[in-house]
Amino acid sequence: MVVCLLVAVGYTLSLFVPCWPQWIGINYEFPQLWVVAIPVFIAFIAILLIGAWIGWTMATTPPPKPIEEITAEMEEKKPEETKTTENSEEKKKKA
Repeated sequence: MVVCLLVAVGYTLSLFVPCWPQWIGINYEFPQLWVVAIPVFIAFIAILLIGAWIGWTMATTPPPKPIEEITAEMEEKKPEETKTTENSEEKKKKA
């Protein structure tokens, strides 16, 4: 939390008061262009990487089965299930 607050204060001072490092004894003036350009660059690259990751995931994920195939499989399983329940009921009656 403290680091984030220090970075936020330093960033704000660098953006609006470019000579603030001289106040604390540092003889370096950071160009204001880079104060804006570096975070924008990082955010832009992060968005592009997220987009690339989503694209890669979409390209490598196999397509789902068609609904007709799934319903056909479900219909094939139903008669088998009823046969097994009938057999278990017959066994219970015999016992």
